Amino acid sequence: MGLADLFKNKYEKKLDEILEELQMNMSNNYKDNAQKNLEEFESALIRFGEQGRLKDKSKAKYEEILTSFKERLKGYTHKDQKPYWTK
Repeated sequence: MGLADLFKNKYEKKLDEILEELQMNMSNNYKDNAQKNLEEFESALIRFGEQGRLKDKSKAKYEEILTSFKERLKGYTHKDQKPYWTK
């Protein structure tokens, strides 16, 4: 836990937990779980933003992260993956 983590509210910490799980699932190639984490992150971000639980600076930072992950996870599913033995 870094110094910056001490100043985060519980909603920012929840978003960070979801991101951590998403990154773990990506590193383990759990594509379906990573997609679910992305959906969970996006819905939590929207909900917390609408409720006014995030500061504008934090909200902007998390929106950038969301955009980045959406781009990285395009087509990141098992159903789009071709088996290596077929050509």
